[in-house]
Amino acid sequence: MNYQTRKKAIILLADGTQFFGKSIGIEGTVTGEICFNTGMTGYQEIFTDPSYYGQLLVTTNAHIGNYGVNSEEVESNGIKISGLICRNFSFTQSRVISEGNLKDWFVKQNTVAISNVDTRALVAYIRDHGAMNAIISTDVENVEALKTQLASIPKMEGLALASKVSTKEPYFFGNKNATYKIAALDIGIKKNILRNLAKRDVYVKVFPYNSSFEEMNAWQPDGYFISNGPGDPEPLQEAQAVAKQIIANNLPLFGICLGHQVIALANGISTYKMHNGHRGINHPVKNLLTGKGEITSQNHGFAINREQTEAHKDIEITHVHLNDQTVAGIRMKNKNCFSVQYHPEASPGPHDSSYLFDEFIAQIKAFKTVNV
Repeated sequence: MNYQTRKKAIILLADGTQFFGKSIGIEGTVTGEICFNTGMTGYQEIFTDPSYYGQLLVTTNAHIGNYGVNSEEVESNGIKISGLICRNFSFTQSRVISEGNLKDWFVKQNTVAISNVDTRALVAYIRDHGAMNAIISTDVENVEALKTQLASIPKMEGLALASKVSTKEPYFFGNKNATYKIAALDIGIKKNILRNLAKRDVYVKVFPYNSSFEEMNAWQPDGYFISNGPGDPEPLQEAQAVAKQIIANNLPLFGICLGHQVIALANGISTYKMHNGHRGINHPVKNLLTGKGEITSQNHGFAINREQTEAHKDIEITHVHLNDQTVAGIRMKNKNCFSVQYHPEASPGPHDSSYLFDEFIAQIKAFKTVNV
């Protein structure tokens, strides 16, 4: 597409700061919390990650779309970001297994994307001033109207978004004759989590975000899983209640990302909104149990309170983020429960943390051995 003929676009931040770029050809106006991801690849998996629901995504990698799209590289039923902001948008693709170009995929799902933005300056500004609401639009002549619209958008704090991305009805994944059965609470689950469980001889039943412990337990699973997802964990009272009952019954429980925060809240540990959050595929984490380092995939804007975690008599910190020392993993000392803040399913990202799925299966196996 000719740069000169593309329509001008605006990025308006909540504090009034403006950046400009060019539309990729999809006109419109969208809002959300602006954030950035530092991954060099895996854009399709990132765009379809339910944890990004309600967010405008800035990609720090200079080129987006150069290898096109493939139907096998999605993490949900469609694009979950509110809109895309990038430097260079590739309208053509070159990859043998590509099934199409990125623009056509965005057009099909009516997702606004703008390019030719000075993303280095924009990311530096967000890094210094923190994540905030923003609006992107091709309606550059009506800035005052955009400001009014932006002012009406609620902040991410207090938003319970699991209902927007969770399944409406329970469904199954994997081989029904598998050795282990796991009940997964879907508060924004990624497909690669299900793939990782299924390849470990697990049959998964995925439950909607507002399912009760009684509904999940009626299936008589061998273990329970609470997924990643978008928004603030604090309003998710139903998920916290489920976690409390699983823990009270000392049943095997594993939580990832938002699920990690839900487990912390179920134990009386508070969460807080981070200045920017962690979003990328090269975040360093240290496993305090083994002393080993891991390069991890992360996507979260909230974290659990470290002081409260350290003071909790029943909780042990197992992993820490080496950039800022935030809590990256916990386990309960006297229960079959553990969780991590990052994404061990790593889609996209490195596979350093895939052992956590093996540990979960080992926990389930040990539990079944004792409770036959």
